[in-house]
Amino acid sequence: MQRRTLLRLLPRIHSQNIRARTLTVSVGEGDEPLYADVPRPSRNKSERKPYPTPMKVLIRRAKEEREARKANPCRVLEDAPDNGLLVPELVDVAHRVYRARETVLFGISKLLDVIPLQRCRHCFEVHVGYVGHEIRTCTGPQSGFRSATHVWRMGGVQDVIYFPKCFHLYDRVGKPRVGHDERHSVRRIPAVVELCIQAGLDLEKYPTKRRTKPVYCIEGRIADFETETEIDEIKSGINIISGTMNEEVVGVNLDSLTDSKPIAVDGKEGNVQVLSVVTLESWFEMISGVRKIMEKYGVQTCGYCPEVQVGPKGHKVRMCKASKHQSRNGLHAWQEAIIDDFVGPNYVWHVRDLNGPALGNNLKRYYGKAPAVVELCVQAGAPVPDQYRSMMRVDVVPPGRDEVDLTSMSSDKAHEEAGLGSAFGICGLLV
Repeated sequence: MQRRTLLRLLPRIHSQNIRARTLTVSVGEGDEPLYADVPRPSRNKSERKPYPTPMKVLIRRAKEEREARKANPCRVLEDAPDNGLLVPELVDVAHRVYRARETVLFGISKLLDVIPLQRCRHCFEVHVGYVGHEIRTCTGPQSGFRSATHVWRMGGVQDVIYFPKCFHLYDRVGKPRVGHDERHSVRRIPAVVELCIQAGLDLEKYPTKRRTKPVYCIEGRIADFETETEIDEIKSGINIISGTMNEEVVGVNLDSLTDSKPIAVDGKEGNVQVLSVVTLESWFEMISGVRKIMEKYGVQTCGYCPEVQVGPKGHKVRMCKASKHQSRNGLHAWQEAIIDDFVGPNYVWHVRDLNGPALGNNLKRYYGKAPAVVELCVQAGAPVPDQYRSMMRVDVVPPGRDEVDLTSMSSDKAHEEAGLGSAFGICGLLV
């Protein structure tokens, strides 16, 4: 009777063991999971983005602010940039981020003349190489009739890196929100540029209000007692030094980065490699600078769509068309943004050899991923960054197309042997 019971339990124990072994192999062991940093597929559009800060922490902050407002209805805001003043240590960072962004865009435009880029006609999938991959991940219209196969065409700079736009705020403290009726009168600029402007970058095209005295908070409302003459003096001083500020702080003339003269890429390996290294370094400089600025200056994003807004609050323009927008009357569901919402890193599959065969769908578990900027620079000759080695799976050797069946059979056999061995061990213990 005991043997019959054990034999009935064997298939169940075997299937559970195989399932556990599969999860262990895919997730990894220890504090550093194996390939856990490979980006997952995009979430369901009906789901809201996760909150960077837990909801309990947000509720506690709101209660503390409400209690402080009741205790002192009229107070001077002391912390910058909430009081309208600039953070001194972030002014230089803002100039460097702006310069790095211009360098990245210029470098990508030149590298695309040497390294080809493919873009799907029906979705946002991007691939670096002469031939597009064969991995079936297309989510565009009528993708089911094509078995989720991509249809490739040549791509451009906007496909490598994406900078979402937001409304430009003249006064981020006095008037932090843009109304629905102002949607056509207020200009929209890249969010990275708007963040640099609010952090201390001065551009003639996009004027902004600078203060020398902190603002007051009276029962939750901002009161500014700075006179107009002082503001005019600040503007006149900025206009005098605007021609030399960028060159002194940043070290280069920003206008020269967009010209067609500064760097000539003629297809030589040395020039392309140097340009790829400079572009990759500027990319990391921009990302690190944006992270530093976002710690002080607030950036908001919609929980259901890619809309972002730089400032303490989101705008009131009714333009959201994502899930559940009818219940919000088209308003965005604003929440705290992260770096991926602010600078869209379009992840692509890593290719070992541009002249090799296309990536196969059956071998996609052996391939790694990386941001399109990193992949483009690596293919142009830049060294692989240490923080993306695991994600790109540089140490994994994918099998050939004729070895796919052998690898699947060997893995299944290993799982079966491991499952049977553990099952018989459990049976021995029971006996």
